[in-house]
Amino acid sequence: MITGYEFSDHAYDMLKERNIREEWVRLAIEDPEREEKAEDGTVHYIRAIEQYGGRYLRVVVNPDARPRKIVTVFFDRRIRRSS
Repeated sequence: MITGYEFSDHAYDMLKERNIREEWVRLAIEDPEREEKAEDGTVHYIRAIEQYGGRYLRVVVNPDARPRKIVTVFFDRRIRRSS
């Protein structure tokens, strides 16, 4: 469990379906490489996951919910590692 956050049913399903570890989600939230604020009010935490080939995990959070709600999680194929 990630302190101060709750997974939506959808986000929890995505963890299982996409083989995403909760520890990776925690890492992205606590130590993101990039943080984006979307127009819909959500915050996107982005971090490369070395154990997953360096692919970028995007964690979408609703910061206004209490506890903050993790809306969805996915590996963002649009983000490429610069060489």
